[in-house]
Amino acid sequence: MNPVQRTVFRSVLVLIAMFAFAFALVPLYDVFCRITGVNGKVDERAQTLVSEEVDESRYVTVQFITRSGSGLPWILDVEQRQVRVHPGQPTEINFAFTNQSGSALSGRAVPSVSPSQASRYLRKVNCFCFDEQRLEAGERVEMPLVFQLTRDLPKDVNTVTMVYTLYPVAEEKAQLQAQVAPGSGGDA
Repeated sequence: MNPVQRTVFRSVLVLIAMFAFAFALVPLYDVFCRITGVNGKVDERAQTLVSEEVDESRYVTVQFITRSGSGLPWILDVEQRQVRVHPGQPTEINFAFTNQSGSALSGRAVPSVSPSQASRYLRKVNCFCFDEQRLEAGERVEMPLVFQLTRDLPKDVNTVTMVYTLYPVAEEKAQLQAQVAPGSGGDA
């Protein structure tokens, strides 16, 4: 191999390696966030309650924030915007979904936790965020969130904020875009 061919070969190998690395970054980042709790990522599967004594010596304020993203015409509301809980204490809070559109739609609530380190000490036993939700036109549904902050939550964490953002599922997003822009399908 002459020097030019060797340089081209090495450049192609470097290019392929860079592409593979860039392609692998998203799943690697997700795994990293789940393991370390960085960026407030939480488990999307039901967990079991830790059978432990409740730490009645302190309270932690848990705040709930709800919002709709990407134009989903739903309202997500929570019965209490904040609660005070003891670490180790199981707690149930009810959320209400309302579909304000004229058609049945599916959506998903994507959770995040702040401060991000608290996500490692949060156990969700029952959560609407584990599955997609489908609501008929004008339908309102109440769903519970059952959670527990474990006793080993660091002492300097006095407030935990859970944010739930609603997004349409992929096929519903296309349907919503078609409703917003009727006649934009190339009709002249």
